[in-house]
Amino acid sequence: MHLIIQGIEVENYDLRSLAKLAGANEIEKISGQAFRLRNIQRQEGISDYCNEAGLDYAVVKPDRHLSDFKLLAMDMDSTLLAIESIDEVADFQQIKQQVAEITRKTMCGEISFEESLTQRTALLRGVHIDALQTVYDERMQLSPGAEIMLKKAKAAGLKTMVISGGFTFFTDRIKEKLQLDFAAANTIEVQENKLTGKVLGKILGREGKAEALSSVCGKLGIPHDQVIAVGDGANDLDMLAAAGISIAYHAKPVVQQQATYSLNHVGLDGIIHLFNQ
Repeated sequence: MHLIIQGIEVENYDLRSLAKLAGANEIEKISGQAFRLRNIQRQEGISDYCNEAGLDYAVVKPDRHLSDFKLLAMDMDSTLLAIESIDEVADFQQIKQQVAEITRKTMCGEISFEESLTQRTALLRGVHIDALQTVYDERMQLSPGAEIMLKKAKAAGLKTMVISGGFTFFTDRIKEKLQLDFAAANTIEVQENKLTGKVLGKILGREGKAEALSSVCGKLGIPHDQVIAVGDGANDLDMLAAAGISIAYHAKPVVQQQATYSLNHVGLDGIIHLFNQ
């Protein structure tokens, strides 16, 4: 097994200390922020050391390549994007803090996603559709490393998908902008160019995300173990559980506890460093 160490700044002292702790026989530089400690013998103490040093770590199989996978599925808000789109729309009603608190409780698993989305969407009643376009044009920001991750994934032959509990207004535009292959989200009702505060159809929540993933796997004819899924909140748990590799990206504790790997310090391009190129 190999140990991947990543961080905003990785000190040589920490690499040497971790190599000794893990019984690695070689330190290999992957990038300026990522290193591979080869052929480790032990895992005890690695987690505690990295948590104290502010480093991301992952114990990986040495023969696993990115091209072994066929689909990269990503949550949108606070994962592919560095914002919560619904919270930003709420800012136009001067209720961002109120909506953001509901979002926080949802991502921590304190309330169901369906209940949360119903509450948050109701608070948006009367918002003009132009506010959504303004959020997209002026506040939409990709998470660090997103473009590098997507470029590498596509070059390795993976299809790409965004699966969001947010609105199709944003996922449709993100899909086109980033040239993703698939997108799934909720449709908000609009009448006379204003939000009604209702969601059309069945809410795509925790179970819905996993179902959307399964649907695409069926279309592509691939097994779930050839999927890499990335998310940050409790409503991503079923989607992450349905993937061969699950990544908790700057995620809530409940997600980190169940994911294959966690990235808390580096950007989305850190996912690429977990695999041989």
